Order: sequence, then structure tokens, then C-alpha cells
Amino acid sequence: MAQSYPIDIPSPDFDVGDPAATRRAIRDGRFTGFTNLVARDFVQGNLVAVPEAHADAFELYCRSNPQALPILGRSEPGSRTIPALAADLDLARDTGGYMVFRDGELAETPRDASHAWRDDLVSFVLGCSFSFEAILQAHGVRLRHLDEGNVSAMYETTRDTVPVGPFSGKLIVSMRALSPTDAIRATILSARYPRYHGAPVSLGLPEDLGIADLANSYGGHGLTRLNPGELPVFWACGATGQNAMRNARLPLCITHYKAHMVVTDLRLPKD
Repeated sequence: MAQSYPIDIPSPDFDVGDPAATRRAIRDGRFTGFTNLVARDFVQGNLVAVPEAHADAFELYCRSNPQALPILGRSEPGSRTIPALAADLDLARDTGGYMVFRDGELAETPRDASHAWRDDLVSFVLGCSFSFEAILQAHGVRLRHLDEGNVSAMYETTRDTVPVGPFSGKLIVSMRALSPTDAIRATILSARYPRYHGAPVSLGLPEDLGIADLANSYGGHGLTRLNPGELPVFWACGATGQNAMRNARLPLCITHYKAHMVVTDLRLPKD
């Protein structure tokens, strides 16, 4: 059965702005919350680890669906690190929450995936919208879900991704409730950063994506309520990869748990 993880913890005992300190706190079990409010000046990413026999097909699937699945890094087979992203990174322990799929079914959601890791796994770290949220805020865009200590909601759409080999599935999107002015500003800003999903796929029209009710989010979490004067703005989301894992029905696949991302040492751009 899936565990429920808290958004944050009171009085953290580590430097929340330091990605290496954040990873150590996650690895030691001192920080167990969502990562959207830590290491804000650094790139975060989605994790997908697949058997080596399927790694090239998954990479092609990502490159065929780049808005949802922009590749930040790929590991060597069996390696639990990607040195280009962080020198001390342990992909099996440093997100603080994992989803282990076996034959397409979610088998467990451990905090540490070391016991499930295999020597033939190839890991991919994919761009995450947590990265562009810090950029949006730096340019004056109000993100109410962060003000309220929440995360952005996700939704499964009716849009198909481009299939490759065993990988296919519907596009997953994340949603932010924005004023019309902020929606325009966020669209222009995020379009500059395709490594973090780029521009929105839809603005103000959930029905355009087949989303019938904002209250029914993918995974059951995130800000789903709009205030008067707010528009729902939707970006492609890396959770699309989890849909592909279910459909591929691989013997083993490991991904991050919702909102528990890979924290890297790559600095976000300042412009």
C-alpha cells in the first residue's frame, strides 16, 4: 500500500538552500518532505530507472516527447549516480520517496530503494517544474500553492504521447492557479526553459485536455481550488513517465514518489 508523505518538517536541522546538505538530510531520514521548498536555486528532476535492455527505447520515448520528458542525465548501467548532476548523488536513497513497479503494478513505495536496485538498471533524471517555479517567483509571479505550503496539482489528460517500443500513455500535466497577468508572464518566462518543460500546454481550458474536474488530481494531492480571478495553467509533467512505466509492464522499474525529486548541484539560471 502506498505511504503518505508530509509536505515539510518543522525546524529543519540542515541548510535548506544547500543541495548537498539537503541530499544528506534526505539520505539520513532527517528530511522526509516534498522538495519544492528546498534547494530553490538548484535544478530538480524526476527519476526513472529501467532495465538496461529497455534503456535506449526509453531514451527515444523521452526524446519523442521532450516537453514532458526532457532528459537532464542518464546513468551508466548499475550506477546509482550521475556525476554530471552531483558528485555525491545516490539515486537509490536521495529522493526520500520511491515507487517500485513490477510488471506494471505499483509494488511498494519505500523511502529507500537500495533493496530493489539491480545491477542492470539505467537511471534517467528528467526536467521538473519545481525548477521553473523558483524562476517564476524570482520574476514576481505569485504561486499561491507555495504561499499555502502546498504543491502544484497534477492531472491525467486525454492526450496521447508518442509511443516508442513498450512505452506509451497519456500526457500528465501539472497545474498552477494564476491571475491572468501572471499567466501571461509565466508563459513567456517558462518558454525560455525547455529543460524544465517549457511553455504551458494549455491556459485556462481544462476541458481542452479532457480534465473534467480540477478536484480530482492525479495522485490525489496539490492545490486544486481556484480563487475568483484565477486561471488554471497547465504544463507538461514528468509524471508522464510513470504512466509509461505502467503501460510498458517491465519486470522492474523505479521512479521517484510524487513531489520527492532528485536534487542536483546544477544552478538555475539567473536571467
